[in-house]
Amino acid sequence: MTRNRCVALATGVLLVLFLAVVGAQAAEEGGHAATERATGIFKWINFAIVASVIVWVFGKLLPPVFRKRAEAVSSAITNATSAKAAADAQLRDAETRLANLQKEVAELRAFAERESAAEVERLRAATQSDVQKIAVAVKAEVEAAERAARLELKALAANLAVDGAESLLVKQLTPKAQESLISNFVKSLEGRPN
Repeated sequence: MTRNRCVALATGVLLVLFLAVVGAQAAEEGGHAATERATGIFKWINFAIVASVIVWVFGKLLPPVFRKRAEAVSSAITNATSAKAAADAQLRDAETRLANLQKEVAELRAFAERESAAEVERLRAATQSDVQKIAVAVKAEVEAAERAARLELKALAANLAVDGAESLLVKQLTPKAQESLISNFVKSLEGRPN
């Protein structure tokens, strides 16, 4: 039997028993009391009919509502279970990463130290190379400056020698000395063949 039929049958049986009890009491008391009892019985019958209708309506309408509610609760439980499983997986992943964090930090520090040592070495090599290039350039510049200074010194010495010789000539070359030089020169030419 379905649930609705069981409820209707139980309600009917209870109603019949109730009516039998009430009828037996009315027969015992008789007269005026019987009228009051009959009114009371009709009230109880009316109550039983209204209660039966309410039970029938709720028996007919509420099971689908309860079924939907049960399915919604079941769906929510399933979703919560899958969400909990996902959260547990994330928690395990986070715990694993946290456990490996110290190792990763140590690896990053070692990598950073290796890189900084390599960078220091590259900078030393670049600095050494720059120092050698600068030394070569300075040496070439010093040699060029030295050559230029020597040439300038030679030119200055030549100018001073010419100036000194000129001033000496001016002092020693008097008109009488000039005549003597010219006549010596002419005499030396006379002895030569053309």
